[in-house]
Amino acid sequence: MADKNTIAPSENGEQEQNINELRQIRVDKLTALQEAGKDPFKITLANQEYHTTEVIEKYNELEGKDVSVCGRIITKRPMGKASFMNVHDRDGKIQVYVRRDDVGEEPYADFKKYDIGDIVEVKGYVFKTKTGEISIHAKSVKLLTKSLLPLPEKYHGLTNTETRYRQRYLDLIVNPEVRDTFIKRSLIIREIRHYLDSQGFIEVETPMLVSNAGGAAARPFETHFNALNEDLKLRISLELYLKRLIVGGMERVYEIGRVFRNEGLDTRHNPEFTLMELYQAYTDYHGMMDLTENLYRHVAQAVLGTTKITYNGVEMDLGKPFERITMLDAVKKYAGVDFNGIKTDEEAKALAKEKGLEFEERHKKGDILNLFFEEYVEKHLIQPTFLMDHPVEISPLTKRKPDNPDYVERFEFFMNGWEMANAYSELNDPIDQRERFKAQEELLAAGDEEANHTDEDFLTALEYGMAPTGGIGFGIDRMTMLLTDSAAIRDVLLFPTMKSLPNDK
Repeated sequence: MADKNTIAPSENGEQEQNINELRQIRVDKLTALQEAGKDPFKITLANQEYHTTEVIEKYNELEGKDVSVCGRIITKRPMGKASFMNVHDRDGKIQVYVRRDDVGEEPYADFKKYDIGDIVEVKGYVFKTKTGEISIHAKSVKLLTKSLLPLPEKYHGLTNTETRYRQRYLDLIVNPEVRDTFIKRSLIIREIRHYLDSQGFIEVETPMLVSNAGGAAARPFETHFNALNEDLKLRISLELYLKRLIVGGMERVYEIGRVFRNEGLDTRHNPEFTLMELYQAYTDYHGMMDLTENLYRHVAQAVLGTTKITYNGVEMDLGKPFERITMLDAVKKYAGVDFNGIKTDEEAKALAKEKGLEFEERHKKGDILNLFFEEYVEKHLIQPTFLMDHPVEISPLTKRKPDNPDYVERFEFFMNGWEMANAYSELNDPIDQRERFKAQEELLAAGDEEANHTDEDFLTALEYGMAPTGGIGFGIDRMTMLLTDSAAIRDVLLFPTMKSLPNDK
């Protein structure tokens, strides 16, 4: 049977009626408190001396001593002259024993009218019940915030995914494991910063609103800046501004920030997401592989206490050396096709047709090789793997391999069949870079909305000279998904992009 202070699952109309009725009961309670001069919303300060888990962990030290905790009432069991309740805060929960003779007759009468969801301050001494549960014997309970809307039944009834994402605040209240995921996300970002700072990198910030959104193959969002009467775009990458800083002599820089790509929604894609990019002068993509391996290992150990992680029942070991394989060798291994023997675009297209792969007429041999990789190889890259040496056609900002200019010094880092990072020996030849931009412009003219525009200021910066540089970018969200065993990117974004409801517009 549902608690009268909570909402039981029901048909939408009935549930809405229940919510309205329960809300009115709570509003009436608030009005009565206000008329009695006990308005909780006039309280501006509370004494949060301890968090609940701290009281439990320090029981031997705190037994019999007075403590003060603050949190939300999640369960409440009134029993005449004495009652029990569970109070939740950021870290966990603790049981509170409230007796009329200890808190006073009038305060106890007020307490009995408190609802599940109300936020309170509890002062009392620490003890163990007869069943051995660490609890607080209340000397006073103060109402800090009146909750006007009921929580889902029995505080674990919020299972509707749509509601969880739209009302993340409610999700965080009633599903403690969700809160744990976002605490881990914060720790992951903290440890990334800690590791990079220890390696001599400097954290910087670059513009989000740009006139030329480059650095990745993606369609940008567009807006208009009224003050300058100019059309601008939201950035799709951090790359080109960070490279300008390398030109300026900063040598090791990184940024963690939001980027925006006007693309679809699925379990691994959200139009705004968190990207980390770094650039290091005087190294190449092999140096970036070493850094990536060490960084992932450090973060897993620091946040999870182990380098072995399990995602959807599959164990991946970050403690072992990561595999390194070229795209050519990977396609040969998993698709049985040796692109070393394919010399022309026409041969590549004929092979794609034979295998039933869809391609566009503008595609060249390198594009076809990438299609084979996506179709036959990606799904096999479960353990940490560096996929190396991509074709130049799909790598417009990357330095060519000196011994094979059809390919570039680039890698993508894969785990669980997902691309986790993308890295280059950065192209620092301004003449070659201009030709790459020219090829991108031709793709734009042919209808490719994800191709890059020429960035003249970036080319100017390169003409002043950029040191040999290694760079990498990886999505914080996918990394968090793996390290927290979360099924979808929306599970690691506090407020994922959702289609607006009619009353939101």
